[in-house]
Amino acid sequence: MNKIRGFFLGYYDELVNKVTWPKGDELKGNTVTVLVASLLIALLIFFMDFIFNSSLQFVYDLFN
Repeated sequence: MNKIRGFFLGYYDELVNKVTWPKGDELKGNTVTVLVASLLIALLIFFMDFIFNSSLQFVYDLFN
């Protein structure tokens, strides 16, 4: 039981005293960066899928 208690005390100590948490402005900036990057990657994948699908549809239509 002492090992479990020691683990959680060490866990709490590390979260409270050793972790550097970002400030509000830094967190907002990083959040916007991640959202914009995610949107750009999603759009890139969408257009790649659209082009690939259109290309394959064109090839399939050639043989029908």
